[in-house]
Amino acid sequence: MEYLGYTASVLVGFVLGLLGGGGSILSIPILVYLFRIDAVLASAYSLFIVGTTSLVGAIPKYRDHLVNIKTGLLFGIPSIVVIFITRRWIVPAIPAAIYPIGSLEISKRLLLLGIFAVLMILASFSMIRGRKEPKNIIGPWRIPLTILEGILIGFLTGLVGAGGGFLIIPALVLLTQLPMKTASGTSLFIIAINSLIGFSGDLVNVDMDWPFLLKVTLLAIAGVHFGNVWAKRISNQKLRVGFGWFTLTMGCYILSRELFFP
Repeated sequence: MEYLGYTASVLVGFVLGLLGGGGSILSIPILVYLFRIDAVLASAYSLFIVGTTSLVGAIPKYRDHLVNIKTGLLFGIPSIVVIFITRRWIVPAIPAAIYPIGSLEISKRLLLLGIFAVLMILASFSMIRGRKEPKNIIGPWRIPLTILEGILIGFLTGLVGAGGGFLIIPALVLLTQLPMKTASGTSLFIIAINSLIGFSGDLVNVDMDWPFLLKVTLLAIAGVHFGNVWAKRISNQKLRVGFGWFTLTMGCYILSRELFFP
């Protein structure tokens, strides 16, 4: 399983490069189910892996003019503050055993992975609908709406330890109305900032296995190069719908796994 985990780590980077998000959709299941790492520690590791890989992947996107820096900062700055607070103080305060419901006990692991899976499923619907890509229209509510989205997604990202691309991309496409490929590039920029700042909030609370963490991250970085190459060959609409189905599939898998096969 460990060797399979290392092989699958390359896919984390590939998905990030191809879609501009979705790395945590793979990294958290890989860390939890293949490497048998505790869900809370896996969420911290995922932030570093996805954040570092996204930073590397964002560089060629920026060179291709597919990163909207202004939108990224509007979205990212409020997210950074909320993510750090969530990872530093809120997540450590959640008890290991929360509440029993009959034979099912709501544990910290089930809460975090369950929220993660439900968010993935909800986010996937807007991407699968296959509507025509909206034109890039800047309205009077764009700036406050983007900031509000950053705060909300920052909290959710900090809570579940995900880079948040599966939430950020639908928000950028449907609400701030960026084209899909620009949203993907901007998402990598936002994910890099959010994830690495969020990870810094875990450094005080968690003992990191740095050799393991760096090994998985380097494999993911290798994958992001190939993802960037393939992203240039696929249309915006296909990327959007494919991302939605991928997110839905992984969300359903994680939710069913935690509820029925803990």
